[in-house]
Amino acid sequence: MLASTIQKELATMMLRDLNDPRLPSIVSITRVKVSPDLSIADVYVTIMGTPGQQTAALNALKHSAGMMRTKLTKALTLRQAPFLKFHIDEGLKKELAVLDLLDQVAKENAEIDRKRAEAQAPAPSEGAGAGGEE
Repeated sequence: MLASTIQKELATMMLRDLNDPRLPSIVSITRVKVSPDLSIADVYVTIMGTPGQQTAALNALKHSAGMMRTKLTKALTLRQAPFLKFHIDEGLKKELAVLDLLDQVAKENAEIDRKRAEAQAPAPSEGAGAGGEE
């Protein structure tokens, strides 16, 4: 509950209040994990761009964490907001890598099935070449 509220508030702040040139236009907060004692909020973000741009954007977010924490305290009417720790969400990269691997396996399976079908089909008496249909 608190994590999702923090996520929404931070996303709004990033759009409205942060004018850092290191931040690209596309920064998404994928998830927020709040520690059991509510002292720390781990904020996971995805940032479009090169690894260098991602590092610069992450540094910009870390630099503005104090200001965002102050605004978060006021917006959520908390006595004290958790410390914000920003991280690049590696989970999304891993998911995309798995999807790419699955796509590659599907293509390889289709190629194997095609070769199997060619091997089982009666070969034409004159060499028509691979995949040549009349």
